[in-house]
This record gives sequence, structure tokens and C-alpha cells, in this order.
Amino acid sequence: MALHYGAPLRYTSEGVDDTVELGELVASCLQDGDVLVLTGGLGVGKTHFTKGVSRGLGDERPVTSPTFALMAVHDGGRIPLFHFDLYRLEHAYQLEDTGIFDVLGYEGACLLEWGEQFQDDLTDEYLGVVIARVEGDADRRDVALEPHGARAVALAEAIDAAVAGACR
Repeated sequence: MALHYGAPLRYTSEGVDDTVELGELVASCLQDGDVLVLTGGLGVGKTHFTKGVSRGLGDERPVTSPTFALMAVHDGGRIPLFHFDLYRLEHAYQLEDTGIFDVLGYEGACLLEWGEQFQDDLTDEYLGVVIARVEGDADRRDVALEPHGARAVALAEAIDAAVAGACR
């Protein structure tokens, strides 16, 4: 594995496989009601991370970004994963049509791509996962966890311990 533990809640992925593996480690820590908000530009690996989360939960079915469907449900694992892609939404009132409020913070885990633009309208309790390209290296990504709320802090600490253990 080339995933690197940089500092608490900070990791470096050397490529797609590492990003998927990080998602798998995150999945091992998820519980019903957890909310992750994935932030990062186009093509940074948010969907690869989601593939890892889905696989880590035990669902081996293909994962693609639900850009046009807005939501995909991956329910073949230990808990359901509700994968939202909010990229195409322009206004908070459009969230009502996505089904997000039916599951957010309740059943399964919710993973929101491009959710940061609506954060004030969604929930105060979430774990931000910020993925950024490393300048000068097309494959490398820096990943930072940003917890908001008590459960998110506990989740971030569990993930941090899982990643630190895997990187030894």
C-alpha cells in the first residue's frame, strides 16, 4: 500500500488504488446515521473513494457517480450507503426532490459529493472529507478529515486509528 499517514486526520494517496483503500478503511468505521461530505474539484477521486466505502461495507456492485440520477443506493453491505451527487443543483430548495431528507442522519450512511454548497441546509453533524490534487503529480492526492459535531469527531478518530494502523 502506498497510502501515507501524514499527520492526524491528514493522508496522502499515491493513486486510485490508495483512494479506494482509504474508502474501505473509512467504511469499517461507519455506523447508521453517519454523514460524509466529500469536497474536491472535478476528477480528484470522490467517486473512487465512494467505491472503496461501498466495497468496505461489503457491496461489490459497481459504483458510479449519480450525477444525473442525484442518488444511488448501495445496499448490499453491512449498512446501506446512500450516495448523493449534488453537483447539478443550484438552489437549496432543489434538495427536497433528491430524497436526501428521507435518509440523512437516520438509516445507513450518507455520502454527499458536492454537498458543501448546501451545508447550512443539510446537517450540523458531518465529517468533511476534503480531497485535493498534489501540484505537479497527476496521481497524488492529499486527503483531510474535518469533523463537525461529536459523532463526526469520534468517527474521524476511529478512521485516523484505522489508517495509522494500515500504514505501519
